[in-house]
This record gives sequence, C-alpha cells and structure tokens, in this order.
Amino acid sequence: MARKKTSTKRKKSAGFDLKPYLYVLGGLLLVLTIFVGFKLHLSERRLIPISILAIIIGAIFEGKRIIEKWKTVFFLSLASFILSYLAFLPGKGEHGYGIENHIEEWPYWFIGIFSLLIIAFNKERVTVKLTEGITLIQSIAIIYWVFDYGFLTDINLFLNILMFIGLCFTIFAFYHAFTRAEITRSSRLSLSIWSSIIMMLFAIDNIYRVYQNGQIENSEDITSGFYISLQYFLLGVCCIYIIQNLIMLIGFLPGKGTFFNRQYFKELEELKKDHVKRYSQEQVKTTYSLICLFVVGTFFWLNYNHQFLPRNIAVWLVFVIFPIGIIAYEYAQEMKKLKLTGKGSLQPKDQE
Repeated sequence: MARKKTSTKRKKSAGFDLKPYLYVLGGLLLVLTIFVGFKLHLSERRLIPISILAIIIGAIFEGKRIIEKWKTVFFLSLASFILSYLAFLPGKGEHGYGIENHIEEWPYWFIGIFSLLIIAFNKERVTVKLTEGITLIQSIAIIYWVFDYGFLTDINLFLNILMFIGLCFTIFAFYHAFTRAEITRSSRLSLSIWSSIIMMLFAIDNIYRVYQNGQIENSEDITSGFYISLQYFLLGVCCIYIIQNLIMLIGFLPGKGTFFNRQYFKELEELKKDHVKRYSQEQVKTTYSLICLFVVGTFFWLNYNHQFLPRNIAVWLVFVIFPIGIIAYEYAQEMKKLKLTGKGSLQPKDQE
C-alpha cells in the first residue's frame, strides 16, 4: 500500500505534460507550411527567390563552421524555423492582411533568428579577435572605399564632418600599427568601435551591391549565375557577423526603458567590456604593417585605376585572403626556425 501511495504521489508531482501541446503546435505548423507551399505554387509572383535560399545556405554553412556539430546546427535551424512563423503575425499598422507579403518576409525572419541564436549560444567563438593588423587593413579599405565612391568631390557639410571623424580614427589605427605605443584599454575600445563601424558600412554597401545584381534565376548564363550565387552565399556567411557588429553598435544607444538611467550605464559598461575583450593586446610587427600597407594598398590602387573587380568584392576578398596569408607566412617562419634549431625533428625512442 505504501508503494502504491508513493507511486501515485510521483504521478501527481510529475508535472505538466507538454507533449500534447507540442503535437498540436507541430500539427498547426505543418498545416501552415503546406498552405504556404500551395501559395508559393499558385502565386504569380516569385515570393521566395533562389537567392534567398543561397543566403540561408551560407548562414547555415557558417553556423556549422562555428559550432562544428551538425546535430546542434540542426536543432538551432529547427528552432529558427519554428520561431520564423512569427513573420505571419499581422503588423500594427497593417491595413488588410496580405499573406504573400508575409511569405516574402518569412526567410529573412529565419536568417535573423538563426544568426541571433548562433551569437547567443556561441558568443566567444563568433566574436572575431581583433588586432592592430586587422584594423590597419580595414582602415586602408575605408580609404579606398571613400576614393572609389568619389566622396571627396562631393561638397556636403554633414558628409565632410563624418569623413573628418573617420580620418581621425584612421590616423589612430595607423599610429598603433606602425609604432610600439601601448595598447591601453581606451585604445582597444576606440579601435574596436572603429572596426564595428567600418564593417557595418561595408556590410550595408555589400548588401546593396549584391541585390543590384538581380536574382539568380534571372541570370543570362551559367557563369553569371554562379557568380551571383557565390555573392549571395558569401552574404549569408557574413550575416552572423553583420548582426553581431550591429548589436555591438546599437548597444550604445539608449532604449525606451533605459534612457540614460542606471540600467543603461550598467549595460554600457558590459558592452565596453565586450569591445575591449575582443581586441588583442599583442602588438603587430612593424614589418607586417609595412607589408600590409604595400600589398593591400597596391591591390586597391590597381583596382581603383583598372576596375578589375567590383568595389565590394575587392574589399571582402582582401578581408578574407590577406589574414590567411599572414597566418600561413607566420607558420612557415615558425617551421623554418624549428628546422634550424633541430626541435622540429623527432628523436627515436632508443636515442632518448
């Protein structure tokens, strides 16, 4: 009898059973997905172009690179898929519910939510470690970007003020890259914020340029289709970092409930710590800075004069390839030192 009583007590204290509700939710989402599929098939408009799918594939690909486990990526993708149905909720100022408009927004909700989940669960791995060398490359790139756009010929007071502020940050980045000046906490904070601003400018420009290429399905031939697909895929890869940099900049603005109050300053201190934490205290060798200035500067100068590549592709190509080249060079130098000292050779066990 005592055993029966304890078993009944355990049943009572088992808690709330979520399974029936999850089944109902799954059924509703399945019905909605089938309905959306019919709408996509019957609609005269192309509601979800292939280019959006290329962006999603790029975001998932980068998510896998960060997380490494496909199982975790799958569950985060599933959670993002479920939460992305929030896109179908009617907006406050929406006059007359248009399902097709919500279907068009739906993939962007998935990309945004997926990127936020990746950032939330892998903050340390998503945060790219910044160095004096990286901010030097970014500063050279912003100089090229300003010249290539022809902003210097545009007489605009507001634009000139922004360019002057940018010039001050650029000089500061050059100063740290070419001198042995101590990288203080305030220096790391300033250079990290400058890096975020540059990356957001390039991200906005890249999004604008990529969408100007048109949709993948409208490409004239296979070559142009592949070229456009690659750009959309790379945009998907960058999505996570674009959103992260956006968060790191928006955090400086006060919200409705935190308008310069105690909570705002508390959050501001945490944000500053994140900026400082991601900037390395190690100083880059002056030799590397000179190589960077010569190689990257020459590449941008040639592209400015001959227009081999579109502006956005040239910039992102440098961001991807040059740091890899420096790492490879450092690795080769390290291996060379090991060979010269004899530390790189393995000694047989019987000779130890």
